[in-house]
Amino acid sequence: MTFLRPSQRIADVRGIDLDALEATGVRGLLIDLDNTILPRDTSVVPDDIAAWIAVVGNRFRICLVSNNWHERVREVAAELRLPLVARAVKPLPFAFIKALRTIDVRARQSAVIGDQIFTDVAGGNLIGAMTIMVDPLSSADLWHTLLLRRLEARIMRHELPKVVASVKDETCK
Repeated sequence: MTFLRPSQRIADVRGIDLDALEATGVRGLLIDLDNTILPRDTSVVPDDIAAWIAVVGNRFRICLVSNNWHERVREVAAELRLPLVARAVKPLPFAFIKALRTIDVRARQSAVIGDQIFTDVAGGNLIGAMTIMVDPLSSADLWHTLLLRRLEARIMRHELPKVVASVKDETCK
C-alpha cells in the first residue's frame, strides 16, 4: 500500500525541516487545515502558527486544501492571507491540481502536509507530491474520521517511525 505511506511522518508542522524541503526541490506546499495547523472547529489562529506560516510563506508558495466547506475555513485562510481550495473531496486529485495551478507549482515540486492517511497522504501520493503526515492536533473529530484513525493506526504501526523534531524558532530571526 505504497500510496498510503507518507514520505515523512512528524509530530507537528513547526518541526518540518524547511531547509531539507528546499534541498529536495520543493517549491510549494499544499497544507490541510483541520487538525493539521488548527484543531478541528477552531477559528482562532495561534500566534505561533501565524508566525510559522509567515516564515514558510517567505520560502514556499502555499495553498490550503480542505475537505471542509464551512465559512470558518474561508475566514482562517483570509486571516493567514493564503489561497484556499475548500470542498476538496480529498483524496481525489482535482482539488490538489487546482491548488497547484493556484500557486503555479508542479506536483513533483510540492509537498502535501496533513494529518490523515486516507485524505492528505493518499491524495498527495496520487498526484506525485511528497507527503508529510503530522499528528492530529485534537482527538475530537467527525465519527467517520475517528473510525478511519483506528485503521490508520494499524497501517502506520509497520510504516515510517514518527520523527519528533524539536520545533525550530525561526520566527525570532
